[in-house]
Amino acid sequence: MISILASRHFLAIYSGCLTLIFAITMLCGFEFVEQSKDFDIINVHRINIVEPDGTMRMVLTNKDRAPGAYVKNKEYPHATRQSAGLLFFDDEGTEDGGLIYGVTRDANGKVAGSYGHLSFDKYMQDQIFTVDSGREGQQDFSLLSMQDRGDYNIMDAIAANERISKLPEPQRAEEWTKFKSTHPGDADRVVLGRARDGSSVLKLKDGEGRDRIVMRVARDGTPNLQILSAEGKVIDELPRAAQSSAPNH
Repeated sequence: MISILASRHFLAIYSGCLTLIFAITMLCGFEFVEQSKDFDIINVHRINIVEPDGTMRMVLTNKDRAPGAYVKNKEYPHATRQSAGLLFFDDEGTEDGGLIYGVTRDANGKVAGSYGHLSFDKYMQDQIFTVDSGREGQQDFSLLSMQDRGDYNIMDAIAANERISKLPEPQRAEEWTKFKSTHPGDADRVVLGRARDGSSVLKLKDGEGRDRIVMRVARDGTPNLQILSAEGKVIDELPRAAQSSAPNH
């Protein structure tokens, strides 16, 4: 009888402990799900926003921790990215735009200018819409631009950049020219903004990136409208008295 009572007593204690553990687990689990934190100030070097499966969706970073180029959730070196900012990634973990900002310095480390850049990319390609502003020396600028991109895969450009960046400086321009000849389709199409010379300007370009219609108002208020040939010659202009056969730059 004593052993039976002891056994029943043990089972009762055991059952009670399990119930208590289950209740604590459930309460803690719900608290974890619903839990939120409020902070006045957070100091971090970089924040990665990812999907539950780890796919990169957004990065907020300082200059030192700026990531490389992401394609299909894989990171590749990005030799020219040396800016703080916010980067966007599509559902596949491929970069599709971002906001960067900072200053430029000369060879002596002195600040030579400043810049801000917002862009959005074509799928598996480079940027097709950009907003830029900044200062170079004593000249301010702010521009909105739209671009065409070829139908080739961005991985072709990444591979070319990795190869060409290792070549001596005099050879790089020639190699990029060769790359563009086999990967056509990249061209500026529209530029609107305040140019470095202080004028306001609208440039409409053809599929090769050549100016075809240029509207400009100079800093002193002088207006000008030019229609250009594919060779860059002015074929019509307003005001008429300002007609010229010289190409516009």
